[in-house]
Amino acid sequence: MQGTGGKAIVADHYEVLGVSRDASVDEIKKAYRRLARELHPDVNPGEEASERFKEVTHAYDVLSDPKQRERYDLGDSPFGGGGAAGGFGGFGDIFETFFGAAGGGRGGRPRSRRERGQDALVRVTLDLGDVVFGVHRDLEVDTAVLCETCQGSCCQPGTSPVTCEICHGSGQIQRQVRSLLGNVMTNVPCNVCQGYGTTIPYPCATCQGQGRVRARRTVSLDMPAGVETGLRLQMPGSGEVGPGGGANGDLYIEVNVNPHPIFSRDGDDLLATIDVSMPDAILGTTTTIESLDGPVELELRPGVQAGDILTIKGRGITPLRGSQRGDLKVGVHVVTPTRLDGKERAMIEEFAKRTKAPEPKLAEFHQGLFSKLRDRFRNG
Repeated sequence: MQGTGGKAIVADHYEVLGVSRDASVDEIKKAYRRLARELHPDVNPGEEASERFKEVTHAYDVLSDPKQRERYDLGDSPFGGGGAAGGFGGFGDIFETFFGAAGGGRGGRPRSRRERGQDALVRVTLDLGDVVFGVHRDLEVDTAVLCETCQGSCCQPGTSPVTCEICHGSGQIQRQVRSLLGNVMTNVPCNVCQGYGTTIPYPCATCQGQGRVRARRTVSLDMPAGVETGLRLQMPGSGEVGPGGGANGDLYIEVNVNPHPIFSRDGDDLLATIDVSMPDAILGTTTTIESLDGPVELELRPGVQAGDILTIKGRGITPLRGSQRGDLKVGVHVVTPTRLDGKERAMIEEFAKRTKAPEPKLAEFHQGLFSKLRDRFRNG
């Protein structure tokens, strides 16, 4: 808008929110929420609503801050105020008025429509086998992508932004405020072009003048070995594209690893238990077990004890940083038969007489891996 003296008039913040000048903080907050629900770009994508939303948000930013509101009220400007500095302009605004340009933002430049996009977060669930060697995944991400119609220009093809008639391309307008030095003119963002210095008379119909649209795209990910639940991986430049075709934000991958029915993880090692019959525990044997990367032989020496840990080198997890795989550690669970016929019982009794087994007694509690596996032994 233009005033009678040719100066731009900034809308009064109280009028923008539709509240009285003595409105309480709660009344201001309620008014803002009501207008934000009505004007938010996700609900009302029109350009006029978008501009109103920015105006409403700026008014709320000022009036919801007690200090800014007080300074705004003290300004008592005939133009209705609304700059971030409020009523009494700071010395920065005064110096900018005397020594800066009559227009232009800080540094004399209007805002750029191109802004960096937001970061995105995707959660990925893996199996323990994927963690051992790493895995390739193609992720479907619902995010903002560059508008193919306008290629980020925000304008209908064949058109372009035009210089704002109010601020003449500076992105700023002058506003009279009361200061310690008297009434001075200071610069605030133009509320017509929102500080861009240009307006878009013919916004792109596909993206509603945003330069980007919501779409689903595929992101290829080579998940490294050794990741664990809670770890976040960063993919720079794979997030959403910014307004006006601005640079992409980053994509963060949050990892969750499903529990395995047999193996559990301890650092770079894998833990498991094996049930061994009494004869095999006494005499020893060689058996084949299935690891996460195929069958492997496991040797049980004669006289192996319950709780012994057998180590198979290099069959654990490849570390996140490094190449030396951890080990597969197998805890021994000796299975004691619970039902014996008469002949079997007689043989065991004869064996006990011949070996002169010691009386049962308490012994030192085994720590370390056995301690970690004891619950699994109990459930075996």
